[in-house]
Amino acid sequence: MHRRSVCLVFFILLPLIAQDTFSIVAIDTITGEIGSAGASCIAGSIIISDVHPGIGAIHTQAYWISTNQQNASDLMNNGYSPQEIIDWLVANDVQNNPHIRQYGIVDMVDGGRSAAYTGEDCDDYKNHVTGDTYAIQGNILLGQDILDDMETAFLNSFGTLDEKLLSAMEAANVPGADTRCMDFGIPALSAFIRMARSENIADSLYLDINVNGVPIVTNPIDSLYQLYWDWKRTKFTIGDIDHDRSIDIFDVLLLADFIDGTISPTEFQIDPSDMNNNGQVEISDLYVLVFYIVGTVGCMFCT
Repeated sequence: MHRRSVCLVFFILLPLIAQDTFSIVAIDTITGEIGSAGASCIAGSIIISDVHPGIGAIHTQAYWISTNQQNASDLMNNGYSPQEIIDWLVANDVQNNPHIRQYGIVDMVDGGRSAAYTGEDCDDYKNHVTGDTYAIQGNILLGQDILDDMETAFLNSFGTLDEKLLSAMEAANVPGADTRCMDFGIPALSAFIRMARSENIADSLYLDINVNGVPIVTNPIDSLYQLYWDWKRTKFTIGDIDHDRSIDIFDVLLLADFIDGTISPTEFQIDPSDMNNNGQVEISDLYVLVFYIVGTVGCMFCT
């Protein structure tokens, strides 16, 4: 009985000292959207995510403490840059021990600014990678490949910011990505994805999916993927087959490929392809889509 109590207390305390293992914060400077995603081999990894609609996002991970996160949040609201926030956090760590922390921050200023910090005493493997519009960071990793694969997926995936964030998470979907989960054959025990539009408020985001914890036989990134596409299917626009929020020639070409059998539509492409709403993807849908585009932009053959 005593042993069970000790174990229970240990697992209750885990989120309070969270070593979130791999995560990404990113922005889309065209749409004004801001995103945050991550996973860990403990429950409740979402605790590290702090999204400021219209401004930026912060991840405070590796021995997470609420005061450090709140300080970072206050600094962002007061106009500090990502690097300035990190410099302040390192100089003013609430426990005077910044070397065990890890941070990733991005904001919308000047076409995107980012910064990251990995303390020298974070557990190996640890590192971060950044670009103008994103920061990817992790600790207790299999190796640098986890971060590099996340970056490659994020940069090279076609689609909306939320789809690119999901692609980054899928790139880390390998057994033991967080090495503490290696024995279970899964990458993590919890995962999340969040995205804000500029008009959102912090506690009511456009996208907010949290797989807070799973049994050790379940992969939380697989669960996140399914929940994401369940959500995505409720957001589709008829004709926007590639889900890029624009109905254009690329959707026409994709629909033509479906109809002639070059490729098959995924379960998430069928509904936006069914232009005449008869439950099938067929040649008449292509006519309707072309008519819709021509009717929207004007007669392309008129003189």
